[in-house]
Amino acid sequence: MKGQKISDRYQIIKSIGEGGMANVYLAYDTILDRNVAIKILRGDLATDEKFVHRFQREALSASSLNHPNIVEVYDVGEDNGNYYIVMEYIEGKHLKELLKKRGKLTTSEVVDIMLQITDGMSVAHDSYIIHRDIKPQNIMILENGLVKITDFGIAMAMNATQLTQTNSVMGSVHYLPPEQANGKGSSLQSDIYSMGIVMYELLTGKLPFRGDNAVEIALKHLREPMPDIHEELPSLPNSISNIILKATAKNPKNRYNDAREMHEDLKTCMNDERIKEAKIVFKYPENNFDDSKVTKMLETKKESESDDAIAKQITKSDLKKQNKLLIILASIFTGLVVIITSFVLLIPVITNEKVIPVPEVANKTVQEAIQILQDAGFTVSDEQLEQYSTDIEEGLVIKTNPEANTKRTKSTVITLFVSLGDKTIAIENYIGKNYKEIEGALKALGLNVITEPKDVEDLDAVKEGEIIEQSVQAGEKLSAGDTITLYYPNISKYPDFTDGSYTEEDVKKFGEEYGVKIVVEYVEKEGVEDGTIISQDRAKNVTIREGATLTIKVVKNSEDEDDTTTTTTECTDIQRELGQC
Repeated sequence: MKGQKISDRYQIIKSIGEGGMANVYLAYDTILDRNVAIKILRGDLATDEKFVHRFQREALSASSLNHPNIVEVYDVGEDNGNYYIVMEYIEGKHLKELLKKRGKLTTSEVVDIMLQITDGMSVAHDSYIIHRDIKPQNIMILENGLVKITDFGIAMAMNATQLTQTNSVMGSVHYLPPEQANGKGSSLQSDIYSMGIVMYELLTGKLPFRGDNAVEIALKHLREPMPDIHEELPSLPNSISNIILKATAKNPKNRYNDAREMHEDLKTCMNDERIKEAKIVFKYPENNFDDSKVTKMLETKKESESDDAIAKQITKSDLKKQNKLLIILASIFTGLVVIITSFVLLIPVITNEKVIPVPEVANKTVQEAIQILQDAGFTVSDEQLEQYSTDIEEGLVIKTNPEANTKRTKSTVITLFVSLGDKTIAIENYIGKNYKEIEGALKALGLNVITEPKDVEDLDAVKEGEIIEQSVQAGEKLSAGDTITLYYPNISKYPDFTDGSYTEEDVKKFGEEYGVKIVVEYVEKEGVEDGTIISQDRAKNVTIREGATLTIKVVKNSEDEDDTTTTTTECTDIQRELGQC
């Protein structure tokens, strides 16, 4: 509801979207004084404990990514059963909306967008973070052309469950790598395949594989070759069609190794010497998938009234009929592709617009940069983006979008990124606040945050998880990339000594280590091995307090011993000082 606060921090402003997995709200972060987007899990996902744990873990992993082309994940948490993820708020539209409005994009626009996507994904792949659900709906674009990849946390968590979510399958299956459709695990190359499908769609305005249901589309990803994009765009440079073919290879071994390799290929694809390059030839065989696994994953789907939902469950007999039809259609399609390809290869590739390299203007003033770019024939955007930089002085240009030295047509609009100088963060007094919350807030500001437990004398004076000390004092200033250490109380808990992994000697050593007085009571118990600890008078996970007494019962079935014999460990020096012996 409007005005409601999540975790006593994020105040809801309005709803900005609803989906099968989560509701999205515009909210105000009362601590950091900024607007954020907050996604709250809905439906059966919020009650699926396994999914929730995966969602939280993967979203926290995604929060480590820091790149202009990736929507930042600021926080992940739970409030009264509502599991949420807090992200950077972006005012823009996703690529699917742009395609609906424009139909298809120009070659230079697509190359620019894909350069940004692969640049952002390179950072993720460097950390071996796989998105697993790259599609136009998960890629935002701002009015100035800046691209933002979103939904890392949810996409990664959805990997294991998306094929059971009616609302998500039809949107994702169009970009689904063959290995995922076949039930195999994801890899960096899985994201490459999805990016190749997105690139094809942006250029042509069409999806390469379409069908009435998820099974049919998934089978096409497995079996059918990519449509020849030259059929839609005869004058498209061979270098660009080769990038799409390599990215969408059925066999992951034939694809780019990661997003960075694809990014480097994209950077030179508009160069004159690459326009008519030879068609790529794959080193490894392409088709080695088991189609039956696709059916097993998707045959439990229920009929949905939604246009984007899955059709009726496909039976084995239906699948056999469909397979025969697909084989016939695939044969006809392949024949047409061969004929069209042969025809297209006879036509010289004609480019209507001459491309030129974008000049390097880093470390120039804005006026100097504009003059250089205009002299080269480019148009410079009136809107400039600002970023903090430890290397470039305030007021000077950091970089351009598109990047320097990439080749673009003279109709391309260049956006300047201008330095705000070295970002300084004023440190506050965080004592008494939750260390996880402050850690997330400071990381969002670009600081390197270390959290460490620290022993305290008076456990009653502190709360679990609160900050008791900080390495940088309130009032001091740090720059982005600097380190601050937050200390929280080291509150130790009693383990379960009755789980069979502890001996009497282990308990006594525990007592010496934590200053706890150990009382051992020996009891007889038939059928139980001597030395087994069968009870303890302080429950598991109770806070350990120095000087306390812990009584355990140990089985001892010897006739020579009294079953109620009580022994104690020797006093520690601390206990003697406190007069506890």
